[in-house]
Amino acid sequence: MFLHSLRREVSHPRTSIQLCLLGIIAGACAATVIIIFRLTFEFIQKLLLGGIAQYAGVESEYLLFLPISAIICVIIVAKLTGFKHYRMGIPFVIHRIKTCYGHIPFRTSINQFFGGIFSLAGGFVVGKEGPTVHLAAAASHFLGQWFRLPYNSLRILTGCGIAAGVSAVFNTPFAAVIFVMEVVLRQYRVHVFIPIMLAAACGSVLTRIVFGNENELTFLNFHVIDNVLLPYLVLFGIALGFLAALFNKQLMLVISVFRHVNMITRLLLAGAITGIVGYFMPEALGAEFVAIEALFANNPQLSFLLLLFALKFILAVLAIGLGVPGGIIGAVMIIGMLAGVILLQPIYSISDQTEMTSTFALLGLAGMLAAVLHAPMAALSAVMELSASSHVILPAIIVIVSAYVTSKQLCNNRSIFIQQLEFQNLPYTTSSIRDALQETGVMAIMQTQFKHFIDAPKQALYKHLQSNPSHLVVQERIFEIGREYQIVSMDVSLQEGVLPLTIETMEGLSDQSTMAEVYETLHKKRQGAVYIYEELYFDAHVIEHGKPKLIGIITWNMLHSYLFRQQH
Repeated sequence: MFLHSLRREVSHPRTSIQLCLLGIIAGACAATVIIIFRLTFEFIQKLLLGGIAQYAGVESEYLLFLPISAIICVIIVAKLTGFKHYRMGIPFVIHRIKTCYGHIPFRTSINQFFGGIFSLAGGFVVGKEGPTVHLAAAASHFLGQWFRLPYNSLRILTGCGIAAGVSAVFNTPFAAVIFVMEVVLRQYRVHVFIPIMLAAACGSVLTRIVFGNENELTFLNFHVIDNVLLPYLVLFGIALGFLAALFNKQLMLVISVFRHVNMITRLLLAGAITGIVGYFMPEALGAEFVAIEALFANNPQLSFLLLLFALKFILAVLAIGLGVPGGIIGAVMIIGMLAGVILLQPIYSISDQTEMTSTFALLGLAGMLAAVLHAPMAALSAVMELSASSHVILPAIIVIVSAYVTSKQLCNNRSIFIQQLEFQNLPYTTSSIRDALQETGVMAIMQTQFKHFIDAPKQALYKHLQSNPSHLVVQERIFEIGREYQIVSMDVSLQEGVLPLTIETMEGLSDQSTMAEVYETLHKKRQGAVYIYEELYFDAHVIEHGKPKLIGIITWNMLHSYLFRQQH
């Protein structure tokens, strides 16, 4: 009874205590998975390298074979789970949220967990947020499916898990919320926003318990920029916009060129190239922020920064484009920070402030994120939270807007995730009517008060409707091979001498369904009804006789009234 009440409540598109509690639980589950994931690959790095991102401290010959060894492990896992389950990462999650209410196949999650660990530990220039989003979505959706919650709430729980996971990785709960709403769900609803906020907070609390209160980018302290330099930030943002467009274009070029190459060959090629580069320049490996912190602390020469930037750019494009498990955001953040410091050089003598290095690194990060992902609000919230300073808002807005507009309008660049989805022929959009109807579960609308007849004669049905014209009447027909349900209504338009009854067979929908499935079933006829059944009632004996537990009815008129309801 408790679970039934819970399901019925969360089928409504509204904020509720139940939905908030589910968001917290989903956030805790997702954050736990991500913390285990993060601890695992950090442990492997410490075991192999003596510390996180300590590539320069080991033998060059060792670095030559480290990425290839990691790729061999990735291939073994992919072979065991099946290469058809290799699709993973943020684009795949966006596709599953739009088309399957966030359901993530289990085998893809196994690939992502172990593949992500091996790739991150193996020195590839990929971020940990790709596996994070995938694994967090899978964990939170599994929780909701275990409770058999309505599909509309499952999508919300998936968003909660992603927010908690991203928050657990970067310790930035506010940026995690905006990222989910702007990039993943691509919509803003208050009843969705609240549980996602709670989940992100939960993820941040858990990661602080394990890893401490500081995030990995605490070293990027923002210092106030003189108003004289604000015009330069426009040029700074424009340069980042062109750079972001170049990054996306080159990444999609690599993907398209190698699309017909065998997956194993692609992965081994990525491992070989990364190993060769690491042999000659260990600093080019990995996308860990701790390495950038050490780099900035040593005040590197411009020539070294340019070389490191070029190699990171190339390795990131190749690794992601050739299918190495990992995320794009971490790599883009690293590239953006290096680009920001390089673009500081023309005004370095004017500013005459060595601390501006971290300031422009932070602004470079913001501009690249906004232009590559087409997520300006997520980029702004990230730099605000990372810098813990309100002074960053104005300069960040200037850079983000300049980079975003340049990338979008002048370079005709689009979100890298959208480009990847279209290239893989993965649907990521729905019609406006379906999108609206997916927010409400059938249990919120269905009529539970109806008169139930079993193989009754038409005269009995007619007599009941004459006396109770407003009643919903359901006729159950029993056959040797099963049974069916029919909706019975009065129809005075029929010819004389015929009982004025309309009897239509109804299709059944699970109590987890949304109003979108009701619309897809009824919109062609624009009449009739569907019956809602409770799947928990099924057992071996019941399935054999085809008798679901009928719990509600939704007619076309009820659906029509819902569609044209007034909203404030």
